Amino acid sequence: MVKYFSCFGVLKSSWDQVFIAFWQRYPNPYSNHVLTEDIVFREVTPDNRLISRRLLTKTSRAPRWAEPYLPVQMSRCAYIMEDSIVDPQTKTMTTMTWNISHARLLSVEERCVYGVNPENGSWTQIKREAWISSSLYGLSRAFQEFGLARFKSSVTKTMKGFEYVLAKMQGETPSRTLAETAKEATEKARETALAAKEKAKGLASQAQKKQYV
Repeated sequence: MVKYFSCFGVLKSSWDQVFIAFWQRYPNPYSNHVLTEDIVFREVTPDNRLISRRLLTKTSRAPRWAEPYLPVQMSRCAYIMEDSIVDPQTKTMTTMTWNISHARLLSVEERCVYGVNPENGSWTQIKREAWISSSLYGLSRAFQEFGLARFKSSVTKTMKGFEYVLAKMQGETPSRTLAETAKEATEKARETALAAKEKAKGLASQAQKKQYV
């Protein structure tokens, strides 16, 4: 079973500005979990589309309730592949990301399409889709719930990071202080994580009981 999630977001900046910010968004105060980014492949096609592949290294920690079920030596870092296609003619940018480490434990595939907002040509619309799955016997549902909650939290941070980078590019000061914005994001993430934790713990407990029946 795969969990599916989708949402739309809007950045109040032009597509051209967002395209430039996309390549400059690390580091920012909302992406401390991103450790490195490396270009693996890049080319411009005959029809002037830019195709890129990057390897990202991010911190990754399993939920505490799952640690008893996992190897002690399990890495705290995750490697993420990111493919992107930029079409300046249609003003669209499509990205696909997926984790290549811990994929059996939790697999997260994300597809984003950046385009001109149909209601305001000076804004950018983002359609985001995610497919979350786990192959860990007995705990797959619990890890999917955890992965979904973490993904939703990361979407908020991603948008805040974009807004921060865009404001710096345009020589502006964010309307709210970084401390205020970070506090709000942290509180929302904590609420989401607590709800997911309780649900996941219940699923994990049920799975453990089944193993002894």
